[in-house]
Amino acid sequence: MEKKLLLIAVALSGLVLLGLGGVTAVQLQKSQQTNTIITSTQDTELELVSSFVFPIAKPLAPFSLTDQYGNAFTNSQLNDKWSLFFIGYTSCPDVCPTTMGKLTAAYPKLLENADLQVIFLSVDPQRDTQAKLLSYMNFFNPEFIAITGEHAQLFPLTRELGFVYAMIGEEEDYLVNHSASMALISPDGNKVAIIKPKSSVPGKLPLISNKNLIADIQTIIANYKADPSS
Repeated sequence: MEKKLLLIAVALSGLVLLGLGGVTAVQLQKSQQTNTIITSTQDTELELVSSFVFPIAKPLAPFSLTDQYGNAFTNSQLNDKWSLFFIGYTSCPDVCPTTMGKLTAAYPKLLENADLQVIFLSVDPQRDTQAKLLSYMNFFNPEFIAITGEHAQLFPLTRELGFVYAMIGEEEDYLVNHSASMALISPDGNKVAIIKPKSSVPGKLPLISNKNLIADIQTIIANYKADPSS
């Protein structure tokens, strides 16, 4: 009974976040219609295909999670390198393995112009144990980082990154509905951009093409200038 109540509570919280996320998605879509973004650090217009650069890059609030090796993962692990966040869970049947495969293929290109780490943020702490996260990362790319924590820690961070998630179902076969976007964090710990999937065919799973992903991230990184006062 306690387990069911927990899942129901998480689902309800997730639905609220989904509603807020819908508003954000509409705003992002309107901003992306021209595919022209103005960065907050300069007046140069960036030609982007799948990304939205936030008008003002803001630092992430303090957080403390655990990685696939059992080590603490906090804001300090974001310092001095770019970070690409993606949320999901290891039992995901479609979006997660597809995205992880695409990130694995794109990773060498992403490293050509910047020191960048890929971070898989699991929002299924009940099933995604340390051992399971380690195995999942080793299957796709041992250099990737997997982190998770209690929902009380996950909800604020995912919301701040622009993601939403909600548990659907009961017992052990529940699913997790979650965002398929990625968030780009700068070496000074600022949330800089959201990379959003698109679908050209109705009913087809929205995906971010590697070509657009690589081009957008390289463009954003090349044009980003940290605020000297931060």
